[in-house]
Amino acid sequence: MVKGIEDRIVNTIVAVILALCGAIAVFPLLYVVSVSLTPIGEVLRQGSFPIIPREITFAAYQTLLAESGMVRALGVTVVVTIVGTVFNMAITLLMAYPLSRKRLPGRSVFLMMILFTMLFSGGIVPTYLIVKSFGLLDSIWALILPTLVGSFNVFIMKSFFEQLPEEVFESAKVDGAGEFRILLQIAVPLSTSVIATIALFYGVGHWNEYFQAIMYITDRTLFPLQVIVREILMQSQQPMENVENMTPTQTLQMAAVVLAALPILIVYPFLQKYFTKGMLLGSIKG
Repeated sequence: MVKGIEDRIVNTIVAVILALCGAIAVFPLLYVVSVSLTPIGEVLRQGSFPIIPREITFAAYQTLLAESGMVRALGVTVVVTIVGTVFNMAITLLMAYPLSRKRLPGRSVFLMMILFTMLFSGGIVPTYLIVKSFGLLDSIWALILPTLVGSFNVFIMKSFFEQLPEEVFESAKVDGAGEFRILLQIAVPLSTSVIATIALFYGVGHWNEYFQAIMYITDRTLFPLQVIVREILMQSQQPMENVENMTPTQTLQMAAVVLAALPILIVYPFLQKYFTKGMLLGSIKG
């Protein structure tokens, strides 16, 4: 009986702590969404932005989608994210699988070369000169090719492949399957969790791409979403003419944040179980 009471006390304390942590995490999101939906009249009446507005308006979203180039930037980001993630995954798979085979000639040399790129970088200026020499400036390929392979992701996927039963690969070889067929028909279907994890890494990286865009892109029509969002966040306060009909700058800023984060928030819950499993399994071996 005492043990049961202690368990209930501990469970209650844990539940309270988790509830507080959840509230702390949710409050900023709620505030951002609230500000993005608050009309100027509500702000004037309350004296500030309320947490839960009595009235809502989608004027900020309409303004962004109609005037700021947000739709074009969103299209650029979607293309870069999809195309870039596909290329990233293809190259990462083709590197990780051979490196997971212990009988690969020169395997340790290749692994050391990949590890070296994790520890040392050529620098911003040499990278820019390489991108320029390949004629990639002012093209979406400048947002994809310089980060085509992530060394850390290669090691995670390699470690995962090493944990797959070797007997499965040997049986496939006895049946006459080649390495490429083994990769596509055996290794990939058995590795959906780590593939989803790495794809999420690459996808989020492309979606949040900002630094490479300001480094390699000068054509405004090729600006990705995050560059446009930063421009909106850096806007100065709008003039107070026709106050009742204006959209507050802070409302525009928060609406831009919501539009930029919403796709990732929608996709992540569907990949969460794969993300957790892939990280745990892929990190057992180094």
